[in-house]
Amino acid sequence: MTPLYKELQPSDVYCVRLPYPFSDFDRQILTALYQPLIGHGAMAVFFALWGEAEREGTVESTHYHLLNLLDMPIGSVFEARLSLEGIGLLKTYRKQEGEGRAFIYELTPPLDPDTFFHDPILSMFLFGKVGAQTYKRLRSRFLNPVVPDGYEEVSRSFPEVYKSVKAGAMEEDNDTYDSDQRARKLAFSGYPFDFALMMEGLSAQLVPRKAFTPAIKEMIVRIAFLYGLSPLDMQQVVLLAIDADGNLTEDRMKRAAADFYKLSRSSSAPKITKIIPSSVKQGSPTEPATKEDELIQYLETCPPVEMLKDINGGREPMQVDVKLAQKLVLEHNLPAGVVNVLLQYVLLRNDGKLTNNYVERIASHWMAKKVDNVRDALVLARTEHDKYMKWQQEGSGTQRTRKPGAKTEAVPDWFYRKDQKPEEQKAPEKSKADPDVEARRLRLMEKFGMTKGGVN
Repeated sequence: MTPLYKELQPSDVYCVRLPYPFSDFDRQILTALYQPLIGHGAMAVFFALWGEAEREGTVESTHYHLLNLLDMPIGSVFEARLSLEGIGLLKTYRKQEGEGRAFIYELTPPLDPDTFFHDPILSMFLFGKVGAQTYKRLRSRFLNPVVPDGYEEVSRSFPEVYKSVKAGAMEEDNDTYDSDQRARKLAFSGYPFDFALMMEGLSAQLVPRKAFTPAIKEMIVRIAFLYGLSPLDMQQVVLLAIDADGNLTEDRMKRAAADFYKLSRSSSAPKITKIIPSSVKQGSPTEPATKEDELIQYLETCPPVEMLKDINGGREPMQVDVKLAQKLVLEHNLPAGVVNVLLQYVLLRNDGKLTNNYVERIASHWMAKKVDNVRDALVLARTEHDKYMKWQQEGSGTQRTRKPGAKTEAVPDWFYRKDQKPEEQKAPEKSKADPDVEARRLRLMEKFGMTKGGVN
């Protein structure tokens, strides 16, 4: 399984490429036809990138900028990116730059309404989302009505209006350019379909092989995906769609597939749901088996600023703490999950306070050890705990000895080794403390399943 931090980090830089200015009609298509399919979160990401491209061009930003702009966690932004890529609205390019990564997000304009409604997958997807009545209303809104009977087209062609005249020699342009034209159809590839098996059961006399043009073959794959039909089922669809002259058309294929589906499967229209490969989901595919697994999942998927907010009881964290977290990610290139472990450790170790020098000293140690995931950070924090205690005392300027009435260290249960029994741990003694600091520490202890008497 590929963890989320290996796919996308807030510190990764990106720029947006807009092939050409989109129109207000594009916006209408996006909100009316695409948003029901991909959700408002993915559409918000698209509109944010669109606006950024119009205002700033190809200026580079980190994903922190996008997270703050949308008030969304990194996992939601990544899922929105996948939705936009799958529906054909975004192309993503990645480049490894040392220990960091750079992305180019190229926005793709939506399909024109005629292409959208004639695509069997998109049209059925929309039908299943909005229902028959709204679907009909959207078709009538975006599709032009047929020209009434009795009219004939009398428009002139280009050669009938213009002619070529001899002029100065034109310099040949040998430069190459990317094509920025609007996509003609939904990108669709990678779906396995056994054409050989389908063709084995179709007589060449009954269904001429010339009828299977590239467009018809592509339509067959799309229909098989949409209705969940096997190659043997598609034999029946082809036989229903073939006309008296041995020809196949896309419209006849779509009608035949719909009739076959109603007769053999269900009278209800098929529904398409969004899937995200388990290899890129934020969490593990199964529920955490232990408390430590649950903790690791939380630390891997929660942005550091959100984690600080959770510790603070839902209140916004101090800006100095936010800047420290951003510095660890942006300047030191630590993964967000590792930063979460570091900040939580220092908060528990340092009476609910984050001290820059102490945090950065531990961060430097972890960078030297090449810690790049939450599990390794937890192990190192546990094994090097005594060393970090000594550093904390050195930072205070004096070597303090523990007095009988002093408070013992509140350490999360993931710092203790698995084979250590709870009863072997000493219970902390009470001492006077600032109410706010004590409340923050109690929230942390509760998160890790601890009580004032020790670890549960």
